[in-house]
Amino acid sequence: MVIPKEVGIRDTNAIVIPAESFLVVIPLPKTPEGGWIITKKSRRELKDLAEKVGRKDAIEGARRRKIFDD
Repeated sequence: MVIPKEVGIRDTNAIVIPAESFLVVIPLPKTPEGGWIITKKSRRELKDLAEKVGRKDAIEGARRRKIFDD
């Protein structure tokens, strides 16, 4: 993805969220404002948890919109 330099997020990571016919781009700071979260979970455990919660949320949203029925 090429982002115009006028946007001002050079050398920055960003989250890109598809929102129907457009994209929402959220620049990420190098370090979080409140510092890094301290956890005993591994990176793999955190990833698995995020995927599980995301999947559950997507299914609930689809059910609300009556796109997906069990």
